[in-house]
Amino acid sequence: MTAFAYSPAAPAPDSASAATRPGATVRVECPAKTNLTLEVGEPVAAWGGRHRLDTIYCAVGIYDTVTVTQKEPDTGFSLDISGAYLGDLALDKADMRRNHAVMALFALAEAAGMTTDVAISLEKRIPVGAGLGGGSSDAAGTLLALNRLWGLDWDVERLQPVAATLGADMPFCLSGGLARGTGYGERIERISTSHPGVDASQLGMMVVGAYNAQLSTPEVYRTFDVVGTNAGEANHLQKAAVALHPRSGEAIAAALDAGASSAFVSGSGPSVVACVPDERASAAVCRAWQAARCVDRLFETSAPVTPIVSEC
Repeated sequence: MTAFAYSPAAPAPDSASAATRPGATVRVECPAKTNLTLEVGEPVAAWGGRHRLDTIYCAVGIYDTVTVTQKEPDTGFSLDISGAYLGDLALDKADMRRNHAVMALFALAEAAGMTTDVAISLEKRIPVGAGLGGGSSDAAGTLLALNRLWGLDWDVERLQPVAATLGADMPFCLSGGLARGTGYGERIERISTSHPGVDASQLGMMVVGAYNAQLSTPEVYRTFDVVGTNAGEANHLQKAAVALHPRSGEAIAAALDAGASSAFVSGSGPSVVACVPDERASAAVCRAWQAARCVDRLFETSAPVTPIVSEC
């Protein structure tokens, strides 16, 4: 477990302290995300060099658990992180103040006029640095939890601009399900399973292959700028991700040979998603991946799903 605590020298104004009480707790099960399609356009200087995107987001049933608890006034925030595969989050040099959940806490506290006297606990199951949006999901889960904890009752549309200041995927992760993302991914349009951009064979059962290795999203984009994309690939970053992490390409080939209806790199990788028509195909993909040792971890799950908010 990694822990961090901070006590401010002077608390910010608290305009809604009556809506909270020390010890009050809210928990959110926040799902991973993948991109069923990911079209990458040119970089835009006004967006800090981020590329123009047109993507179909899909929330996947691998969950981190975010728990927020109101602390006594003037005690500052704290962060605890647990999980078997924490990647860079477990490094001594990791700056927990830059953790996505902590950044979400400060962003919503500023927007709502609240203090940051909150304990955040993250139980990580979504692989870190995997193209599955774990950090974005944690940030969105924190916003949803604080929205309930503080009695703000803001709707998702009001929370989305706060989330957009933190990262491209985060507005989508507030609601999960299916959505089209444009801009640099932050402009969200909720869609149904019948949307023209959605391939029905990609919904339902999935097998996700994850790795102990991580990929840096900026590095994947830099590689994309050099190598481009392969014709016919719905994820324009897939060629770059496979160039940096060849095992992802091996997993895609093995999944298709085993009966997956489609298989692709998730987001910027290196995780691979195999969409399967039934349990038999799911088991076949798992066997193929294990036999070839082309993934390090397996998740049999389904999509689309949504976040689950509950008071403790």
